[in-house]
Amino acid sequence: MHELTFEVGEHFQIGDGIVVRVIATQGSQTKLGIEAPRDVAVHREEIYERICKERQQSSTC
Repeated sequence: MHELTFEVGEHFQIGDGIVVRVIATQGSQTKLGIEAPRDVAVHREEIYERICKERQQSSTC
C-alpha cells in the first residue's frame, strides 16, 4: 500500500486514465474528485460491497 500526503488542490494519477484530486479537507473528512473513464466503476467501499452481495447469485466481484 502506498501512503501519500497532499495539500488541497493537488492531485495524483493512477495509470493512464484516472486522476484523483484533493478538493477539500474539514476535520477528519477529505473530499476527493475522481476523473476516470466511463468503463471504470468508482464506488465507496460499502457501496461496492453491497453491489457484490447483490451480484453473488450470478457471479463474483
